[in-house]
Amino acid sequence: MAKTSSTSPSLSKEEKKAAKVASRAGKKERRGQIWQAFQMQRKEDKRLLPYMIACLVGSALVFTLLGWWLASWWAGLVFGLIIGAMIAMIFFARRVQSNVYKQADGTPGAAAWSLQNNQLRGKWRITPAVAGTSHLDAVHRVVGRPGIILIGEGATHRVKPLLAQEKKKIARVVGDTPIYDIIVGNEEGQTPLKKLNQSLMRLPRNITVAQVSDLDGRLSALSARVGQQGMPKGPLSAGAKTRNVQRAARRR
Repeated sequence: MAKTSSTSPSLSKEEKKAAKVASRAGKKERRGQIWQAFQMQRKEDKRLLPYMIACLVGSALVFTLLGWWLASWWAGLVFGLIIGAMIAMIFFARRVQSNVYKQADGTPGAAAWSLQNNQLRGKWRITPAVAGTSHLDAVHRVVGRPGIILIGEGATHRVKPLLAQEKKKIARVVGDTPIYDIIVGNEEGQTPLKKLNQSLMRLPRNITVAQVSDLDGRLSALSARVGQQGMPKGPLSAGAKTRNVQRAARRR
């Protein structure tokens, strides 16, 4: 009994030590990723560093003056530096996000990538590439509290018929459930890629959470019968896009 009781705490300490080591390694890896992202962004965005410094210095100055007025300028300085660092990091994150969207804009599958990698608040079911063409135009389906949202990306003259066809097909299954359609792009009447998720969040809530699951199940069964394959489920590189278009041309 004495041997067992003395061994157990030893194992517990080893486990705690291993957990701390793993935690430190994880934090170090995250810091490395942030630093790498900062270096990459700094090379592409010449305004990043001056703006971040301005956030830090401006916040420190404002809170120092406020602290001096309240007879504790050094506390205001410390607090200002902390707030300034937080504002600078938020600014950095926004600039990185904007740059990522800029690079993804116009590439096949970018809309599906945006929906899947920038999680929407609430209960949403996303099914990428429920319809498409050999030119890599695609229609993605989203089921949420607003109802059903069909999102098209690609050439407008090819995407519009795709959306109409998909809308007609699912209308037979979902009854009077609202069906919205959005075309991602930068032309008039289209939704820019970076504003896609915001556009979905602004739609009215028309159905319940339970109805969301039921609708998604019925539509998934319908898609399984149709059997769509080969559609892009994420942004493709320019080389991949060229190869696919060339392959489609050879088929024709």
